[in-house]
Amino acid sequence: MSPAVNRWRLDRQVSAAVLVAVALQAAAALLWAGKASARIDEMQRRLEAQAPVAERLARLETQAEASRQSLERIEAKLERAR
Repeated sequence: MSPAVNRWRLDRQVSAAVLVAVALQAAAALLWAGKASARIDEMQRRLEAQAPVAERLARLETQAEASRQSLERIEAKLERAR
């Protein structure tokens, strides 16, 4: 075999502890990703549940603005009547 060709191989120099550590890190990463996905799903469910509330709030804001404008017109008429 020529020195230019380096093939990867598992020697006995890689201890079982290193393999276990790598396996544990991979498992921890998968658990973390699963929990993150669950949190994202929960937040999405909450957002979807709040969508009707946001729509009603927008309607109420529009109605409040219309009421304010109406009240201003009434007050202006009362001032002119004095």
